[in-house]
Amino acid sequence: MNSMIHILAQESSSGAAAVQFVILLMVPVALYFLMIRPQRKRMRETAALQASLAVGDEVITNSGIYGFITAVEDDLFWIEVDEDVQMRVARAAIQGRVPSARSTEDSDES
Repeated sequence: MNSMIHILAQESSSGAAAVQFVILLMVPVALYFLMIRPQRKRMRETAALQASLAVGDEVITNSGIYGFITAVEDDLFWIEVDEDVQMRVARAAIQGRVPSARSTEDSDES
């Protein structure tokens, strides 16, 4: 009887160890799907946006400054923030494109 209890105790402890091992393997997988993959997707979207910007686009910088792109030099943009006031900013400082009033009117009519 004692040997039977001893065998059952060994089986239950090995089963618990297997469950712990599986959980330990699932943590990196969960981190990948919850943190790393969405961050990479945002980085790809940002890179695509920055590559598609052209002269005349209205943009917003990471610091919240709105302006129109007036010139492009390698990894720099010249942005006009007011009449005769231009700033030179890095391509990476562009957060997004500001939707024009015309494109929002078109989507409202649809």
